[in-house]
Amino acid sequence: MFEQQPTLELLFEQLGLSADEAAIETFVKEHQLNADQKLHEAVFWSAGQRDFLKSHIEKDDEWAIVIDELNQQLHVDSTH
Repeated sequence: MFEQQPTLELLFEQLGLSADEAAIETFVKEHQLNADQKLHEAVFWSAGQRDFLKSHIEKDDEWAIVIDELNQQLHVDSTH
């Protein structure tokens, strides 16, 4: 069982991405999505990453909160 509360850094580690603050900030800036683009359908995810994101969103578990946070950050430019 996963005992540590998921964070954005842990999510990035889980997805196999660099998880330091600068790397996360760069990723968010470089991967902004259109308003109608679902997070898990973005072209830059691998199949495994996509499956991880989609399954935890559907389960609405503790990861879903952090995934939603990432989703919001990747849609910042689309809200203007």
